This record gives sequence, structure tokens and C-alpha cells, in this order.
Amino acid sequence: MKDLNFRFKPAILNKSRQIAYVVDDDISVCRSLKILLEQHGFRVETFTNAAGFLDFKHLKVPSCLVLDVRMPGMSGLDLQNAMIDRQLKIPIVFITSFGTVSVSVQAMKAGAIDFLPKPFTEEKLLDAMEIAITQSKAQNKQQAEINKIKGDINTLSPRELEVFHFVTKGMLNKQIASRRGTSLQTIKVHRGHVMLKMHAKTLTELLHFAHKAGITSLNN
Repeated sequence: MKDLNFRFKPAILNKSRQIAYVVDDDISVCRSLKILLEQHGFRVETFTNAAGFLDFKHLKVPSCLVLDVRMPGMSGLDLQNAMIDRQLKIPIVFITSFGTVSVSVQAMKAGAIDFLPKPFTEEKLLDAMEIAITQSKAQNKQQAEINKIKGDINTLSPRELEVFHFVTKGMLNKQIASRRGTSLQTIKVHRGHVMLKMHAKTLTELLHFAHKAGITSLNN
């Protein structure tokens, strides 16, 4: 395939901390997209196979993946599934010369941002990538919040963590005290420490944190 022909426009946004990954077995496509996306301020990493992309150490910054569908070995759809299995949450924009309706539906159902047949315009690609980067930013923000909550949970003592779990089950202080065979005042003290260490102002906020962190209740 010949190099893709794009008329470059000056970058509007500063994307210096945003990464565009390109995976396409056609090195000329990788080269053309690298030039285009660097013109728009992206840091660009290109790969001619899926394995190389999977082996790469992906940075925790807003990013997106421009991915060819049909490649030797692991296809684009195979890579998408592998990313799901590995919980590698990088939004995908598919590109292809051999797209079918069934393939595009499969890709979109699995969470792809867009499915662009080659040749595609610079505008369509950049529009799809803007959506992907916006989604990536939201995902990163959510993950940062989850990491903070888990960090707060790790500061709880074993007894405080136990009380925290009981609270997430909806148990009242007196029920927890009865369950643990301890005084109501002791449970109130532990619960106060939990609220303080979790930076929760209300029970509703505490339960929200527990839900975001994927906390499960203790067995009865």
C-alpha cells in the first residue's frame, strides 16, 4: 500500500502528553500516520504486529489506538479481545481495507470508538481520535479515584477494615457490636476512624467509595 496522502493542518491542541498508538502490518501506513499525528502534537508509537504492541510498556496518560483489522497472526479483533482480557483500557479506532458489516458490528460491540474504511480522511480520523482521547481521560480519572480509595482502605487497621465491611452490608453499630461480641462504644470508635481515614463525610459517601473500589461484603 502506498503512503496515505494527507494535507497537514497545524495542531490546535497541545497533545504532548497524549499518545497515539498505531498498529498496522503495512509499514507505509505506520509511517504516514506517524507523520500526520506528530503534526498534530501526539507522541506516536507504531507497531507492525499486535504482539509488539502488547509487549510495550503503556504509560498512564491519555491515549488511543489506531488499529488495522486484518493482519498476519493476531488480527485487530484478536488484539481487541486480548486487551479486554488484560484490562488494557485504551480506546480503539479501527482502520481497514477489508471491512465487512459483521466485523464492524463485532468491533463496535466490543467497545471500539469508530471503524474507518481505507482510504479515510484526516478529518474523520482526528475526529474519532478526539472522542477516543476524551474517553481515555475519563477512564484515567476514574482509575485514579479508585486507586486513591484503595490507598485509603490500605490505611485501615484489621479491626477497622472489618467494621468497614460490615458497614457496607448496611449493618447498624449495635448489630456490628453484637456480631463481634464487643461494646457499642468500641464499634463507634472504629467506625469514626474508618470515616476519617476514608475521607468520607457521610455514610452515603463511604458506601459510594466502597462501590467504586469493588468492595464485597464479608460472608455471614
